[in-house]
Amino acid sequence: MSSEAETLALPEALEQARSQAEQQKLPYAGGVVPPVAWQLVQRREAVLVDVRSGEERKFVGQVPDSLHVPWATGTALTRNPRFVRELEAKLAKDGGKDAVVLLLCRSGKRSALAAEAAAKAGFTHVFNVLEGFEGEIDARQHRGGSDGWRFHGLPWIQD
Repeated sequence: MSSEAETLALPEALEQARSQAEQQKLPYAGGVVPPVAWQLVQRREAVLVDVRSGEERKFVGQVPDSLHVPWATGTALTRNPRFVRELEAKLAKDGGKDAVVLLLCRSGKRSALAAEAAAKAGFTHVFNVLEGFEGEIDARQHRGGSDGWRFHGLPWIQD
């Protein structure tokens, strides 16, 4: 880990997330709920990276000005073997592997896997956006009724 990464003062919400992640023995820096993620992005304290497929972003919606690096591609959601390299390239101007990164997927599950892969590749401040863009599926097999980015009324657009 670089000395810059060691001395980077993270916002309180991320320090709390890191502490919880250590307690839970997560392999990445931790997780934050969508409203906290949006606050951090608005204050330019973190970069939001959407790891959903291009199809999901186009047909379901996306967060304005978020970066896109798919964890998996196509309708079959085939794992993207270049994920870490693409993530590093997209974050080059924001600090590369030392950037504070928030990963977003549909429900928070794929982004957790992506955060784990990024952390193993040397990303020092990679966090999962809990609940994801659409939220968890409910008993009626619907998403967005109790959690997720859209449920919280946060900004999003659709093609």
